[in-house]
Amino acid sequence: MRRVVIADDALLLRQGVTSVLTTLDGVEVVAEADDHPSLMAAVDEHRPDLVITDVRMPPTHTNEGIAAAREIRSRYPDTGVIVLSQYLDADYVIELLEDGTEGLGYLLKENVADRRQLASAIDAVCSSSSSIDAAAIEVFVQARSRRPSPFDDLTERERDVLSLVAEGLRNSAVAERLHLSEKSVEKHINSIFSKLHLSDEPESNRRVRSVLLWLAEH
Repeated sequence: MRRVVIADDALLLRQGVTSVLTTLDGVEVVAEADDHPSLMAAVDEHRPDLVITDVRMPPTHTNEGIAAAREIRSRYPDTGVIVLSQYLDADYVIELLEDGTEGLGYLLKENVADRRQLASAIDAVCSSSSSIDAAAIEVFVQARSRRPSPFDDLTERERDVLSLVAEGLRNSAVAERLHLSEKSVEKHINSIFSKLHLSDEPESNRRVRSVLLWLAEH
């Protein structure tokens, strides 16, 4: 049974998410919260398998959900987090994933009622993978849509590396999976960044943006 904490300052949204979750097998809502402090208190008390939180909550209604997601993943690595948003804003996704993609998801609120999509997102983040709403990825890649595929120049090994990075694996785990040294993985990743024209981005952004590009085409 996957134990879930839901956080949103809108009571109707919390009730709606709870209603959908009750139709899924093996899911139990153990607590609800309406702001960042109450969410963290609920997580500390219940140690859930999954948190589903709004991206904007009191007290500032800016990015409390993202801040909470990163804090939860840091303190409780076994807890997956899905951030809900009504906004098609790739910057939220980049901020959410800049410390790593494992166990994190980003889903548009309008898609929560899609039981199949919600169940898929839950399975992904609870398995330490990631799940990003396809519509959010589409917004990110719109500016590149008229260009040839940025992956045409990647070698087969670079594609293997990037596909594992997109699954949320860190360099050490990628190296173990592909039977490479960690240094070799770093070289492949730097080559990927160069071929995807991300060399001028900060390190964390390069990794996230390369993952978003990969997910957009696969």
